[in-house]
Amino acid sequence: MVDKVVTENGPDEASAPEKSLNFVEEIINDHLKSGRFGQVVHTRFPPEPNGYLHIGHAKSIALNFSLAEKYGGLCNLRFDDTNPFKEEDEYVQAIKEDIKWLGFDWEDREYYASDYFEQLYEWAVKLIKDGLAYVCELTLEEGREYRGTPTVPGKNSPYRDRSVEENLDLFERMRKGEFPDGSRTLKAKIDMAHPNFHMRDPVIYRILHGHHHRTGDKWCIYPMYDFTHGQSDSIEEITQSICTLEFENHRPLYDWFCEKLEIHHPQQIEFARLNLTYTVMSKRKFLTLVNEGFVNGWDDPRMPTISGLRRRGYTPESIRNFCEYIGVAKHNSVVDVTILENHVREHLNAVAPRVMSVLNPIKVVIENYPEDKVEEIQAINNPEDESAGSRIVPFTREIYIDQNDFMEVPVKKYFRLAPGKEVRLRYAYIIKCESVVKNDAGEIVELRCTIDHDTLGKQPTDRKVRGVIHWVSADKAIDAEVRLYDRLFSVEHPDKVEEGQDFRSNINPDSLEVIEHAKVEPSLLGVKSGQRFQFERVGYFSVDPDTTAEKPVFNRIASLRDSWAKIARKGR
Repeated sequence: MVDKVVTENGPDEASAPEKSLNFVEEIINDHLKSGRFGQVVHTRFPPEPNGYLHIGHAKSIALNFSLAEKYGGLCNLRFDDTNPFKEEDEYVQAIKEDIKWLGFDWEDREYYASDYFEQLYEWAVKLIKDGLAYVCELTLEEGREYRGTPTVPGKNSPYRDRSVEENLDLFERMRKGEFPDGSRTLKAKIDMAHPNFHMRDPVIYRILHGHHHRTGDKWCIYPMYDFTHGQSDSIEEITQSICTLEFENHRPLYDWFCEKLEIHHPQQIEFARLNLTYTVMSKRKFLTLVNEGFVNGWDDPRMPTISGLRRRGYTPESIRNFCEYIGVAKHNSVVDVTILENHVREHLNAVAPRVMSVLNPIKVVIENYPEDKVEEIQAINNPEDESAGSRIVPFTREIYIDQNDFMEVPVKKYFRLAPGKEVRLRYAYIIKCESVVKNDAGEIVELRCTIDHDTLGKQPTDRKVRGVIHWVSADKAIDAEVRLYDRLFSVEHPDKVEEGQDFRSNINPDSLEVIEHAKVEPSLLGVKSGQRFQFERVGYFSVDPDTTAEKPVFNRIASLRDSWAKIARKGR
């Protein structure tokens, strides 16, 4: 249930009160005070390797690793790999890369639930011997029928009262592969009338004749997640088992297994998962998007996967700052995606070098500038960081400006270039449009302009102009491909659809625009994948892995807010 939408309208940091402890930290402090786990804090991040991680996982990663760091404890990385049909080593490697990229280190504590299969099997045998588990032959449909409903108690399986000896024999034969998939399961014997469905004789083991990415064909029975998770926590001596709210109803079963097996008993703590507007958070839906060609793979820059955000150009610092900003809550909510976007803007504003680019070029010929002259114009790399220094941008007789910066018949309060009007070229001269050149179809193909030679890099009080536009040299600029990524979905809540539709009906058809012949300043020749820049007055961009030595490819990370107006106010 969604309680609210979180927006970024809180107080400024300078005026905000000191940050209080979140409820997870309060629980940990109580544990340390009572000595329940001694003075140890040991958390874990336990992904299932059945897909790529997304921004919601980033919140869990940050929480678990940061808590361990804060309390001088440890955080394990454990892969809960209990389903051979859905798990692949590709996902394992991608998960490890994502966590390292976010800036967290599990050191030598990399574990797999599959390493514990023998111990888990022995614990299942113990439950059988203690009369707390039995082999059931109900089909999946029959099992659902016997389970009952929220208002009607379930009924006991006809196989529930088998003898311990018969259950042990059948379970061993299940392990040996004597039975086909789905023909038998091992169930915990709890209470078919329990108000919590997870306590109504849940399945512990099922038969799956599939090749496992680590154990190969050694096993044909696999433990269920609910049986694996808590016991793996116990083996690793985890103290706080932190998970999202959908596992709150599973906690009684988590506790039941630990108590009946008489093993180390961590405390499961649930927190609200991350939900974002204009976003879906489901590996199953991600797989649909990938397999049906709506996106170009798990790392498509429109995807909310960590690999997608990385390829788009998000910084790990901005994601960690975002996770810290939204905090840890007990109740589900939806976070406005603009908060995430604003965090990456804020970080990139501080660290990204400025460059000039023209995405939709129109040629400008400066009639009163020598044809063979190349002038070196000094440009600031980052006004937010003096140590970033400056660079040289070549200025020539022919330049490109963006088509959006010219209007033949300007509207009111249009302060960019127009016939007879003046603007300042960023870092350079004041320029005036003298005439317009059109082709036979009446399309503007060239502007004829003049410059005021006395205004290079200056803004005298008697020559003040309102507009400032960016440009590149036509002779020295390099060609680039620019991919303008937008939100993948066109509505705030993509999962809310009319009957007969699903989330795919809300996909934004304009989520990607590719500009193949953009022009960028020559300083960008030879850029490397992953570098980030601010294209002045345009937005923040990163270098895509598709970049070649001959032609760079840039992904839009985020647009600017009121960018050209701010530049104009600075008078540069």
